[in-house]
Amino acid sequence: MANYKFDLYIAGNGSRSQQAVTQLKKICEEAIPNDYELSVIDVLERPEDAEESRILATPTLIRRFPTPVKRIIGDLEDKNTVMQAMELKNNIFKE
Repeated sequence: MANYKFDLYIAGNGSRSQQAVTQLKKICEEAIPNDYELSVIDVLERPEDAEESRILATPTLIRRFPTPVKRIIGDLEDKNTVMQAMELKNNIFKE
């Protein structure tokens, strides 16, 4: 069982959505390899899930586990920001 569970809400299959998915997978593979589950939810295909999770903008990343739930909205390009917001083993990337 994975120690981290994420939901990534995107809108469609455009470049911004694909970039968010790619960047998040890269961060997770570097920080917590083989220790995470990622669900990608397209709000255009599953608006009821977006409404239930109160998604107002995309991309939105929600860490469901471990608790407490954490959320980051917008660009996932800054690894350090994502790592800190999601509390990923307190590993901070240095570029």
